[in-house]
Amino acid sequence: MLDRSHIPVGGSAEEALRETVRFAQEVERLGYHRFWVAEHHGVPGVAGAAPTVLASAIAAATSRIRVGTGGVMLPNHRPLVVAEQFGVLGSLFGDRIDVGLGRSLGFTGGIRKALGAEKADGFTDQLSELLTYLDGGISGVHAVPAEGLDLPVFVLATRNATSAAELGLPLVIASPLGEQQMLRTIEDYRQRFRPSRRAAEPYVVVARSVAVADTTEDARRLLIPEAWAGVWSRTRGEFPPLDDPDRILTRDMTDRERTHFTRAMQGHTYGTPDQVAVAVKDLVTSTGADELLITTTSHSPDARLASYRHLAALPL
Repeated sequence: MLDRSHIPVGGSAEEALRETVRFAQEVERLGYHRFWVAEHHGVPGVAGAAPTVLASAIAAATSRIRVGTGGVMLPNHRPLVVAEQFGVLGSLFGDRIDVGLGRSLGFTGGIRKALGAEKADGFTDQLSELLTYLDGGISGVHAVPAEGLDLPVFVLATRNATSAAELGLPLVIASPLGEQQMLRTIEDYRQRFRPSRRAAEPYVVVARSVAVADTTEDARRLLIPEAWAGVWSRTRGEFPPLDDPDRILTRDMTDRERTHFTRAMQGHTYGTPDQVAVAVKDLVTSTGADELLITTTSHSPDARLASYRHLAALPL
């Protein structure tokens, strides 16, 4: 699963981060395999700005579940520093650490400038440099304590699929551009894949937003706060804290907002346990996914946890 440490209306970043750690403990008890956290900067509705720091807190608070990043955005960092950070995590928590990497830039021009990452050019070179540090260093420069650790590396797509294939790395992919584009990208990745010591064969992780509840409408309501936050960001340039779905549904939306909201509510998997079981099986069949990365974002922590309980119990 992926958690972004969303902040609800009336909540704080501190509470959101503590909730992420608590939530990781809960889903570990439910039997989930991985718990990943994301990287966002200067976003009022998201507290997850430092994924490797947060991953350390989560790994310390859990005992079995794998902990990683979905992902660290390489344009914001020097590859040596990223390798060192994951080396520390791997040294402290053994074989439970995953390295998830992406190329997304900051949400606004000001944030990109502050990060010194106004372009995403050169991602493949950055990724190759990072892998070299993990494998033994470059020209006498060593990423202590990363060397010698077996740290799994995943590449977040969509535009990075070629890099993942050429470097022989697992691919994590969602469908922001539509199902057909995702399927074409997965097929291209599999055809271009070059075996490496990290992966002998293509490995595809499909990311999907999933909500499960006792009724279809209750499941749909779980998705409303993030959908509206997306509308707000597209119409006002700022991703806000998550609002209560009742307040959102009673808003007098403009035509533009309504169009964005309808679009934002599409492309998700939601419904009763039986409905979601069928949809998830269909998703795995159509994509040939080796693994699913699930995100469930809700205004209510209890409703979100209930959704994950339902999902863990499905006969998939």
